[in-house]
Amino acid sequence: MRFSDLLKSWLPVVLWMALIFSASTDLLSTQHTSRYLVPFLRWLMPDVSGQTIIQIHFFLRKAAHVTEYAILAVLLWRAFRFHRIDVRSSLWPQAAIALVITVLFAMSDEYHQSYVPSRGASHGDVMIDSCGALAALAVRWGISRRRIAG
Repeated sequence: MRFSDLLKSWLPVVLWMALIFSASTDLLSTQHTSRYLVPFLRWLMPDVSGQTIIQIHFFLRKAAHVTEYAILAVLLWRAFRFHRIDVRSSLWPQAAIALVITVLFAMSDEYHQSYVPSRGASHGDVMIDSCGALAALAVRWGISRRRIAG
C-alpha cells in the first residue's frame, strides 16, 4: 500500500476527528456559540421570544452533534472500503466497524468534555452522536446496495 493511498483514505478521518475534538473545548461551548447565534437569530426573527431562541440554539447544537458524527462514520466507512479491510461481499462489516469506532470516539469526546470547565459530559449526547452515525451509515449502505444491484 502506498503512502499516498493511506493519506487519501485516512487523512480526512484524522482531520475530522481533530475538528470534533477541538469543538469539544471551551471554543464551542454553549456560552461561546450563543454570542454569535443568538444575535443572528434575533436579527433573523425579531418577534420570537427569548425562550424560543434558547430552544432553537439548543436544537442547532444537537443537530451539529448528529452532523459531525454522521460525517465521521461515513469517512471511516470510506477508509475501510478503500482498503478493503474486510473482503467479504457484505457491506455490513465495514459499516459495523465504522459505527463502533464512531461510538467509542463519541464516548471519549464526552469524557474529554467532562474535564472542560465550560462543558459537561452527557450520555444523551453520545446517543445523539450514535444515532447520527447510524443514520448516515444506513443511508450510505443503501446507496452502496443499489450500486451493487444496479
